[in-house]
Amino acid sequence: MDATEVLNRVEVTRSAAEERQVHGARTASVLGVALGVSFGICFLTGVWSHLQQQPPGWLEGSLPFGPTGLYRFTQGLHVITGLASIPLLLAKLYSVSPQLLRRPSLSDKVNLMERAAVLPLVGGSLFLLATGAANIARWYPWKFFFPVGHWWAAWLVLGATMIHVALKAPTVRRTLGSTRTRTEAAEPATAPGELTRRGLFLTVGTAAGVLTLFTAGQTVPYLRRLTLLAPRRPDIGPQGLPVNRTAAAARTTDLAGPDYRLTVTRANGESRSFTIDELRALPQRTEEIVISCVEGWSAMALWTGVSVADVLRSAGDGGTGSEVPGIVTVTSAQQVGGYRSSELTPSAIADPRCLLALEINGEPLAPDHGAPLRLIAPNRPGVMQTKWVTGLEFA
Repeated sequence: MDATEVLNRVEVTRSAAEERQVHGARTASVLGVALGVSFGICFLTGVWSHLQQQPPGWLEGSLPFGPTGLYRFTQGLHVITGLASIPLLLAKLYSVSPQLLRRPSLSDKVNLMERAAVLPLVGGSLFLLATGAANIARWYPWKFFFPVGHWWAAWLVLGATMIHVALKAPTVRRTLGSTRTRTEAAEPATAPGELTRRGLFLTVGTAAGVLTLFTAGQTVPYLRRLTLLAPRRPDIGPQGLPVNRTAAAARTTDLAGPDYRLTVTRANGESRSFTIDELRALPQRTEEIVISCVEGWSAMALWTGVSVADVLRSAGDGGTGSEVPGIVTVTSAQQVGGYRSSELTPSAIADPRCLLALEINGEPLAPDHGAPLRLIAPNRPGVMQTKWVTGLEFA
């Protein structure tokens, strides 16, 4: 059998498959709309998460410090819609698979544009969902920095999606705008035992629903007992709270001894140090603050410590948003890994809930939670809630 005969047989099989309901225009349109909504929400919440972690210079200091649970909501929604998009994308690819195998027409410019957008659209989407699922499971078989790779791939997919939507919008509008009876009358009946459109929708909806129901509990407290598929239970870990990087993994030294000091360094190089006893002598606050991880899990805890504003005030550096000259960098004793420091804007420092915590749920911090001192503040990604704090430095 020569290559031409093989291609002809493939074309016959492809044409026959294209006539099935599950490969029809209505099926592809419905799945495309559902995937577009899910992916759209995932994209917007992902952009918000990235800006929270790595704000550009022109935006630095402008992002809101509250409400308290905003990042918990947006990042939880990001992971939930990302996971739900997996069965939707696979079903969408299945529904259009005969069209993907169609020989391109070199004379049809619209078809060529559509084909050119398919590769980055499909490849980028699979890349985003696969690496995103690996990230929440903390499995990194690649060498690139995940946030950067995920960020640029998302914009690539967005561009390809805009081209695809512009080309397909008339078809989707025409297909979904027609009456159900008229559309189905033009389609062949399904053979006995053949997968129907309704069966495909039911399968995909069930898969997306199961993924959502059994993973959302890592961020939705009411579903916590159903976290059967979630990579993390938010109530399991030292002192009832998960940790991503332990003290051993961060290679921190024992900071709990009498030699520990928190050093506040002014912009002119002058500094003031505090012992743990001196920090405990400052006014103590207890705040209920949720810690939200970029991997989608979140948990509420009671944190006790001293506000950053009070520490700066005691060091002679003011402590209100109007008196703090710019950004304050929180430094850590962490020796390895990313996010060894984070930044606080004047609006964050002015909020009394922005704490240097000494205790969690009434107990001294465990080493894995950043003992003896860690940053905890509302509406911040977990990677920016710096542990093993040793310094505050003015920019």
